[in-house]
Amino acid sequence: MTPHGGSVQCRKHQVVRHRIGAPVGSVGYPAAVPARSPDLGRLLGAVNDQRAALGEAPFRGLLTERTLGAASLLAVTAAAATGTEPLRPALRAAVRYTLGLLAERAPGRSVEVRVPPLAAVQCVPGPRHTRGTPPNVVETDPGTWLDLATGRLTWAAAVTGGRVYASGQRADLSAYLPVVSEGPGSPDTAYT
Repeated sequence: MTPHGGSVQCRKHQVVRHRIGAPVGSVGYPAAVPARSPDLGRLLGAVNDQRAALGEAPFRGLLTERTLGAASLLAVTAAAATGTEPLRPALRAAVRYTLGLLAERAPGRSVEVRVPPLAAVQCVPGPRHTRGTPPNVVETDPGTWLDLATGRLTWAAAVTGGRVYASGQRADLSAYLPVVSEGPGSPDTAYT
């Protein structure tokens, strides 16, 4: 204990003081959680593995999170079109990419969209939740989510068919879907 009522900890030659009642961002408290940085090598590997499984050439586009996400979506869509089950890393990349596009299109934190076990995102303007289960939840499987995100399935058909669980007043995503346009395009072009 220090005279101020806090504790002192050593972390690799750095002394950090934790002060009781100190504001967030002061000494000993992080200002914010750092943003997740993508592993572009892993994303590229997922895209190329899926493309190889389809007999296609490796991806040669611009190496950014957005272009690799779009490329993974194209590869997963092509696999589904041939009746082949998509590889899990490419499927994860495609789901995360499309959920990211949804969060861009509908910024906010009032609805949590879950695609277990691959990803989840908070979106849609309105009051945000901070603890526990959010009042507005949308949950579906990866295949259904990608069908919704690309417009191959409408929101009404998914809800009516029981392919989407949606609860809460703001859980209707029909105004924000699809998040990508299906059709001819280059994987190094982000679809919006």
